[in-house]
Amino acid sequence: MIALIAICVSVFGTDALEGATQVSLLVASAICVFVGYLMRRVEWEALEHEMTEKIANCTPSIIILLLIGAIGGTWMVSGIVPTMIYYGVQVLRPEWFLVSSSLFCALVSLMVGSSWTTVATIGVALMGIGRAHGFDDGWVAGSIITGAYFGDKLSPLSDTTVLASSVSGTPLFTHIRYMMKTTIPTFCISLAIFTVAGLMMDVSGSGEVTFLGQLQDTFMISPWLLLVPVLTGVMIACRWPAMVVLFLAALMAVVVAVVWQPALIAQIAEESWYEGVMKVIYGPTRLQTGAPALDQLVQTHGMAGMMPTVWLIICAQVFGGVVTATGVLRDVMEIVLRFVRGTVSLVASTALTGIFCNIALADQFLSIILTCSMYQNVYRERGYESRLLSRTCEDGTTVTSVLVPWNTCGLVQSTVLGVATLAYLPYCFFNLLSPVTSIIVAATLPKRKP
Repeated sequence: MIALIAICVSVFGTDALEGATQVSLLVASAICVFVGYLMRRVEWEALEHEMTEKIANCTPSIIILLLIGAIGGTWMVSGIVPTMIYYGVQVLRPEWFLVSSSLFCALVSLMVGSSWTTVATIGVALMGIGRAHGFDDGWVAGSIITGAYFGDKLSPLSDTTVLASSVSGTPLFTHIRYMMKTTIPTFCISLAIFTVAGLMMDVSGSGEVTFLGQLQDTFMISPWLLLVPVLTGVMIACRWPAMVVLFLAALMAVVVAVVWQPALIAQIAEESWYEGVMKVIYGPTRLQTGAPALDQLVQTHGMAGMMPTVWLIICAQVFGGVVTATGVLRDVMEIVLRFVRGTVSLVASTALTGIFCNIALADQFLSIILTCSMYQNVYRERGYESRLLSRTCEDGTTVTSVLVPWNTCGLVQSTVLGVATLAYLPYCFFNLLSPVTSIIVAATLPKRKP
């Protein structure tokens, strides 16, 4: 599997997730089935049962991913995200630019649930502002990625957050609340570093954001649009089920789009507003604003944009099922667990496994699925809650994927921002410190009785 995926990434680059990786997983699964059948006499019924069970367990996450795609389209076309960007960018000042950009990216990523979307939209704008102020590209990219991955990690709209909680068997909001114990302190340390660095640097330049006027010409910008994310936050705080929250958030955005952005709906639709709304929800939208940077900013993919991820999850679960049924996964775990003695070593092994998977598999989704699958039974047998596994997996896997140059995350972010991965890596303090914080916090947990 590692060899096939490595070839796919080298040949297809950032397009490896469009199908080549999925095929590689199925080929690796077939080889595993062949070996298991011949060498271990594993019956096909057992293999099929394990694959079916694992795919069934991911059904909620697949539905949530589709709802996330719907929100990505509706929140953009309705003007909710553009309104957040419009007001947020105006508060940035040179001496506070690094910490402000990190906070702003965190807010946007928290609301939209995607570090990739945040970096590819507002991150691109912030890179231009940072260069105008005279900041080093590495510092600016580091602040953007720090904020984007912090928000992505704690957002119930994030596909990686949903995936980690689903595969580990942890309720989504339980997973998010437990992550705060490691994520918030790490983010605060990162913000402190950016604050001191920004105040000490000698920067110049106007930093004027030229696209704000074009943003206002394209959308009807109003503080009232921020009521939707506020209500979404209230529903989350009330611990409503994730599917209900996401559905209602998308529904509210649809109403806002019809009322506040009728011109944009008409631009998308060919015959009626209903057609326009449906296209925003399920398909890609490419609004023509007259400004290339703004066109990229407001481009969405809808539910269809989530299909490669859904496809990847299904194929990865097939692979996970066959390596479990044939006992291959157990053999690997027996080697790893020889070095595990207590809570700290277990958490450290989980985090390091996630980092290794990011390096070897070159994809964060595969790394999350494989890491959780490898350790799920171990945590259960040793009396640890599943939320410890899901949190550790995110701390060691999700945030470190962007630090690997050949990982899909590293490839995408470096390409979008125009900054080499190794150039911004030293300044991604949140991403670098998260695995360390996770291990330190694990040391404070009460010891388990043998």
